[in-house]
Amino acid sequence: MAQLDNKVAIVTGAARGLGRAYAEAMAREGASVFACDVNSCDETVAAIVKAGGRAESAKTDIASMSSCTAMADQAVSAFGKIDVLVNNAALYGGLKGARFEELDEAQWDAVMNINIKGVWQCCKAVVNPMRAAGGGSIINITSLAAVYGLPYGLDYVASKAAVIGMTRGMARELGKDLIRVNAVGPSAVMTEGTEEFFGEKFEKAKDVIASGQLIQRNLQTEDLTGTIIYLASDSSAFVTGQTHMVDGGSWFL
Repeated sequence: MAQLDNKVAIVTGAARGLGRAYAEAMAREGASVFACDVNSCDETVAAIVKAGGRAESAKTDIASMSSCTAMADQAVSAFGKIDVLVNNAALYGGLKGARFEELDEAQWDAVMNINIKGVWQCCKAVVNPMRAAGGGSIINITSLAAVYGLPYGLDYVASKAAVIGMTRGMARELGKDLIRVNAVGPSAVMTEGTEEFFGEKFEKAKDVIASGQLIQRNLQTEDLTGTIIYLASDSSAFVTGQTHMVDGGSWFL
């Protein structure tokens, strides 16, 4: 029996990068996956179906509560319930770094709207279906940037630090409903988003990042999927309110 047999999982930001990797890995472990993104998830769904898995998708703007509600309703319509939410969608790759006093105000507001409010709205959308299912698992994606204090990206840092606080607060509220809420904090993963974030400095950044870790290589998507599967599965049934760092030993909580 696979680890996620009979589970239904929503993954946001699933069109590419980490979100797609999470969706495909969960499907391989037996989950029915509902892939969501502002962009098309057709390729993600096709890859899952080709491999013998079950998946559907919906275009979802997590900045809109009505879009998040429709996401949850469509997932229930497609698969009958919701067991897992992976809150992966975030603004990251296209952000322009700067000293904190020089950050663009419109960018700041957009980051808070997606990276904080969007996470909150997705959780609101799925919590009643999870209660109806008898419990569930919410997995919020934070970042090493939040605990390390990445310079020249205070908007992103603040948003991901907020995700940790939200995870802890929601865990205390939802424990009685048997809904677990945990966060996963990766260092810089080798995805399109990270390459976009560092731009022409990407190759140098890879070396600097690896040298600051106890495990001195760059983080790959497959290094994260095991933690996601564990937190989605019944193996973590007594784990909630925690931030799980997957960062090669960059930071100890």
